[in-house]
Amino acid sequence: MSGSTQPVALSESIEWLEPDGLGGYASGTTSGLRTRRYHAVLLTATTPPTGRVVLVNGFDAWVESDGKRYDLSCQRYSPNVIAPDGRGRLQSFTDDPWPRWVWQLEPWMTLTQELFVPHQISACVLIWTLLGWRPSGSPAPKLIVRPFLSGRDYHGSHHENRAFRFDARPQALGVTFKPYEALPGITALASGTYLAEPGWYRNFLYTREQERGLDCVEDLAAPGSFSIDPRLPGVLIFAAEKHAATLTRLGNSAAEIARSLAASERKRRAALGSRLARSADAYLVRRDCDTAPSGAPNGERAGGRTIVAGYPWFTDWGRDTFISVRGLCIAAGRMQEAAEILGAWAGTISEGMLPNRFPDQAGAAEYNSVDASLWYIVAVGDFLKRSRTAGPPAPAAVVQKLRAAVQAILSGYSRGTRYGIRCDDDGLLQAGVPGEQLTWMDARIGDRVITPRIGKPVEVEALWLSALKIGGQFDPQWNGAFARGLESFRTRFWNESLGGLYDVIDVDHRFGRVDDAVRPNQIFAVGGLPETLLDAPRARRVVDLIEKRLWTPLGLRTLDPSDPAYSPHYVGDPKARDAAYHQGTVWPWLAGPFIEAWVRVRGDGPEVRAQARKRFLEPLLERLDVAGLGHLPEIADGDPPHTPRGCPFQAWSLGELIRAQALLLG
Repeated sequence: MSGSTQPVALSESIEWLEPDGLGGYASGTTSGLRTRRYHAVLLTATTPPTGRVVLVNGFDAWVESDGKRYDLSCQRYSPNVIAPDGRGRLQSFTDDPWPRWVWQLEPWMTLTQELFVPHQISACVLIWTLLGWRPSGSPAPKLIVRPFLSGRDYHGSHHENRAFRFDARPQALGVTFKPYEALPGITALASGTYLAEPGWYRNFLYTREQERGLDCVEDLAAPGSFSIDPRLPGVLIFAAEKHAATLTRLGNSAAEIARSLAASERKRRAALGSRLARSADAYLVRRDCDTAPSGAPNGERAGGRTIVAGYPWFTDWGRDTFISVRGLCIAAGRMQEAAEILGAWAGTISEGMLPNRFPDQAGAAEYNSVDASLWYIVAVGDFLKRSRTAGPPAPAAVVQKLRAAVQAILSGYSRGTRYGIRCDDDGLLQAGVPGEQLTWMDARIGDRVITPRIGKPVEVEALWLSALKIGGQFDPQWNGAFARGLESFRTRFWNESLGGLYDVIDVDHRFGRVDDAVRPNQIFAVGGLPETLLDAPRARRVVDLIEKRLWTPLGLRTLDPSDPAYSPHYVGDPKARDAAYHQGTVWPWLAGPFIEAWVRVRGDGPEVRAQARKRFLEPLLERLDVAGLGHLPEIADGDPPHTPRGCPFQAWSLGELIRAQALLLG
């Protein structure tokens, strides 16, 4: 969801997203070709925002008029055959306020297709409008739509089997399919008639999965087709079965329901305001209190609001949520949503730790991050500061709950908790055990952790000290710990020969052993957090070092290109990609801390901000449409041209862009 009124390139590499606010979505490419197993018309979260399953993968569509057939859709089959191929008639694509395609069927006849997902409803609305049809004595034109169904986990693939049920149960405004008993049914509401024509379409090929070394071929079931008059216009709505009743209360026909949904969605999206605000809204989702996995031993559940880390394959992760909420909500003034998110997660603290991840399917929350809890405190600090200075004031009960969470985290970390996390005698936080990846650089291949960073990682110390400073605002006992830790940080992390900071000290818990790799983590000592931990000359040297070695137009590299371990491209099978994930790959979310640091060390005046906007912010804004429309990707190649990789829609990438923009606008 981006809101661009200008035509967008028709491309297999540019993707659109229509989220439902529950963790489900519709997605695809502007060309119409499905290139990922995640591309779908109806993908629902059965336990919002998790338990995602694909119900309607796509469809074939064509117009029959005056004895001719005009193909609209396109499908790729293995080994690499596109049939049908409606791209030859496809003229344009826009996505304001939602995806809209235009086909030129004849010089005098065009057809448009609109697609949108209504908020808080697991459904997808399709509207076709035929313009310029000339009566010729032949039968009226018909639009034929043949949906492709599966009913599979969104990470998986579907194959021909005898268990699939093709029958359709008639409904007042359409039909309901129930391919598998254990999965939600699919209700289709149509402004036309349904004809049963059961069959399998085999060997769909997904080239993005093929490139990633993953299962890339699947079979889909086609129970039948809908015949629709596109002059009216024509409407087809797919909904997860339990959401169908919500739709049928809105009107007496599919067309009436579509008009009602379209009117409310236009109004809702317009009220969000700017393009970035509309994109940010994609990540704010509901977490079901009744179905959320247990977070803490006392059984509290993370219900209410949360943030999806990225589309199409991430759910809500603790670290990503607490980094993202600063830009997506707090900097954007969405304080009610921020309060709900931070309040919901407060109930999941265990031994001073917050979960880093809830499994896609039901299961125990995973407490395997040293920094997620510290990022939570930073987000709480941002929230409370903005509520005091810009309003609205946070309710006393919310403030009390958040302060208690901060206290619980700091106390747990000070005493010591899982994975060797504890405050050392020098006031710094030590963490890590063999075989576990606790920092944001968390890639692993089997049992091998690519960047273990056991000891005292630089950004963890910056977070720890910022957390202590925030905690000291509520409880003075943390002020002494902050002062002791700050002195140790300044003494022990500085690397004069490099002109920057060590990435890790006391490596593997061996006092004095250091890792001097040039990585972006040291930027957090100067920017991205409330506290600047270095004196002005050293802070400037850190920023200059990072700019020279790591800056790209899409963010910061994760490793200096001159390092022998540097990986210039994030490509290949999962092992190859995991090995490159934090070894040079660019992460756009790091642009926010870097821009903030760059401005800080130069005095933060109007001219400095103007320079930063031109040099760093504008290149990021120009890349909002290179992968996911209106969004920034998860990662990019370290070497030019810095091809986007990973998730095309990433919450903390966009969140830090929004936060940086707010900082530069003052």
